[in-house]
Amino acid sequence: MNNIKQLLIDQSKIFSTFIGLSVFSLFILMIRMKLTGTYYYLFLVWNLFLAFIPFAISTYLSFQQKLNTIAFSVISIVWLLFLPNAPYIITDLFHLQYSHPNRIWLDVLTISAFAVTGMYFFYQSMLTMETVFKKKFGKTTSTYITPLLIVLVAFGVYLGRYLRFNSWEILSQPISIFESCFEIILKPKAHYNAWLFTSLFALFLGVFYYAFKNNSNKKAS
Repeated sequence: MNNIKQLLIDQSKIFSTFIGLSVFSLFILMIRMKLTGTYYYLFLVWNLFLAFIPFAISTYLSFQQKLNTIAFSVISIVWLLFLPNAPYIITDLFHLQYSHPNRIWLDVLTISAFAVTGMYFFYQSMLTMETVFKKKFGKTTSTYITPLLIVLVAFGVYLGRYLRFNSWEILSQPISIFESCFEIILKPKAHYNAWLFTSLFALFLGVFYYAFKNNSNKKAS
């Protein structure tokens, strides 16, 4: 009972941070819409919602300690499919190429606010799932799972940004997605950019994840 109570307290702090970051992001976006008279970056709200889904799933799993293996596996797969949506927001900086020179600073602030919020969701969700995996599979196994997940997420971001696949298209276009993945894996030289992006983005996510984890552990202790 004490563990559950402490978990609820910790989650309330996390959700408070989430609400604060989200409100701030929306505030910056509204200022941009007011100053520019356009709704171009309104898609960031949808992207942030997608980033919230894996965060919500990992939070749910942290409370469910009696799920059978099949249910846990299915929910975990859904979590992984949506997880790339969180760091994906970073790549929305791509849209800065369409910014007016006099407003690019505002666009940088707008996208960065949403990207930081998305990254908070990502790292918090990863940290929660690492704890869940430790309880389910043991510390040693979870140690290997985390780096693998980070690489898969980076690859997922590549699929979303450059091949324009969405998380839910694993159901509507599974053959197309698998064909693209196998093409990249089996012909690495022909898909040099895919491997380069995945490697460097995974490194980026990994370095900051372990920094985030280390900081969280210090606060917990």
